[in-house]
Amino acid sequence: MEEQPDRRAEKAAARARIEQQQTWVDVQVRQAMERGEFDHLPGAGKPLEGLGETHDPDWWVKRLVERERIAVLPPALQLRKDDAELDGALDRMGSEREVRAFVEDFNARVIRARYTPVDGPPLITMPRDVDATVAAWRERQDARRAARAAEVSAAAAPTPRAGRRGWLRRRR
Repeated sequence: MEEQPDRRAEKAAARARIEQQQTWVDVQVRQAMERGEFDHLPGAGKPLEGLGETHDPDWWVKRLVERERIAVLPPALQLRKDDAELDGALDRMGSEREVRAFVEDFNARVIRARYTPVDGPPLITMPRDVDATVAAWRERQDARRAARAAEVSAAAAPTPRAGRRGWLRRRR
């Protein structure tokens, strides 16, 4: 019989904590309002969008996807897109180790997708040959370095000036 009063006391204490917490939250919000922390928030005074005649419970997810430009593609299409953009992503990397790790991660995702049930279009993306991809990256890096060196040397080379020709001849 002593267990019931203990449970009742615990429930009463829990209820009191929750009520105090609600009061504490209300006090914090009121103080923030007095300090003006809610003034000039984006969307202040504007009606909420997405709450038209028919309420869509996922309106906030759609707004987030739109605002953050999140692309949600089936795995096969995402891998196809990643494959098309792979060389550009690799060209922004600075070391062979980074390139190798990135290509190996891409290959692991392709292989993982091959062994999972198909959602959407079929997977046609093939894993990349790591050594060949790294060699192609190195060639592109070397070509860019050579182009930059040519630009620098062309900019540093003196330009011939018209009218300076034959300065010795004029004295004679």
